[in-house]
Amino acid sequence: MNQDTIQGQWKQLSGQIKQHWGKLTDDDLRVAQGNSEYLSGKLQERYGMARDEADKQVKAFEKEIRHH
Repeated sequence: MNQDTIQGQWKQLSGQIKQHWGKLTDDDLRVAQGNSEYLSGKLQERYGMARDEADKQVKAFEKEIRHH
C-alpha cells in the first residue's frame, strides 16, 4: 500500500492501529497521519522495540491491510 492510500484511509485505519498497538494514543495517531516512519518511531518509544522490529511490524500491518 502506498503512502497516499494510507493517508487517505487514515481515519478508518487508526481504529485498527489502536487495536493492534494499544499503547499508541489518539495524539500519536493524529500526528502520524499515515506516516509509517513516525508510526515506527512511536512503536519504538511506547513498546521499547528496536528500530528494525518496529519497521518490520509496521510493514507487516501495511501488508495485512492491503489484503482486506
